[in-house]
Amino acid sequence: MRRLVIVLLAGALVLAVGCGQSSDDKAKKQVCDARSDLQQQVNGLQSLNLSNVTVSGVKNNLNAIKNDLKQIKDAQGELNSQRKAEVKQATQQFESQVKSIVQTLGSTTSLSAAATELGSAVNELASSFKQSLAKVDCS
Repeated sequence: MRRLVIVLLAGALVLAVGCGQSSDDKAKKQVCDARSDLQQQVNGLQSLNLSNVTVSGVKNNLNAIKNDLKQIKDAQGELNSQRKAEVKQATQQFESQVKSIVQTLGSTTSLSAAATELGSAVNELASSFKQSLAKVDCS
């Protein structure tokens, strides 16, 4: 009986270890989940107009983007070298564009000018996402 228990435990251990995801797979999933959320945040910003925009809403989207970028950066070390290089370049490109956009926002004083400025910034952000992180393969 004791021998049977030991064999069953050993078998369970082998199955548990053998069926787990590799660190590269886990990192890829983390990157892809964050990339998906980034796309949602950018889409959310694109849907804003004068009737539904709020400062807190924009801040929430930008904070979520910041958190998604951090999640991607945290996962990079576990990716295989080719994917790591691809993700790192895309992340840097997108992050640079986000910083540039955030710096230019708020430089106008009128409401209509601010709306125009936000619209342009969001379009730039969407374009940057398409040119960088959207190209990262998550299939």
